Amino acid sequence: MKLLLVEDNEDIANNLKILLENELFVVNVAKNKKEAIKYISENEYDLYILDITLPDGNGFDIYEDSIKKISKPTIFLTAKDEEENIVKGLEIGAEDYITKPFSSRELLVRINKILSRYKKNNIVKIKDIIVDTDKMVVYKKEEKINLTSLELKIFFLLISRINKVVTRESIIEHIWDWTGNDVNDNTVTVYLKRIREKLNSDIIITLKGIGYRIDSDEK
Repeated sequence: MKLLLVEDNEDIANNLKILLENELFVVNVAKNKKEAIKYISENEYDLYILDITLPDGNGFDIYEDSIKKISKPTIFLTAKDEEENIVKGLEIGAEDYITKPFSSRELLVRINKILSRYKKNNIVKIKDIIVDTDKMVVYKKEEKINLTSLELKIFFLLISRINKVVTRESIIEHIWDWTGNDVNDNTVTVYLKRIREKLNSDIIITLKGIGYRIDSDEK
């Protein structure tokens, strides 16, 4: 398993790196936001551990700008224990939030639980549609569904927020991020129509004037 640790305190970073490597994790360490963005752009990680307060920014921005889009588990690690920061970290999508000081054992237990849970969740089955979220492959029963790159990204955006509404505005913003192209409501409608036709399934629910949602089979 490969982790990215973003921590500007050299002693803490070194100690955590040794701790994690002793547990057979491969660990890269970034001391600031700039280094973190570079690591993220050049590598794939199974888990991110982010300090919130950094010399050139904060962990919240790193998560929202670079990690949230790839749907990888993240732990915020920080000395800040104010309720508003804890709530914000969890609301924007992080898996966990640990305040300093903390025990090494506690951190390892939380990391292993998150990775175990994430590994189990990398296969999503909804009716007769099977989604491998690690490989970004979609199957209908045992037959692979050939979506274009952009169709796949839109579909996985919905899958990453299963049981939650993804607004049309959010899809438009993501398409801009992915392609740099301006799109409108009609473009979103066209893409969703194509995705539905290829899936040949009714798993994508339309909320008229709002957006789209995919519900899990679990009740």
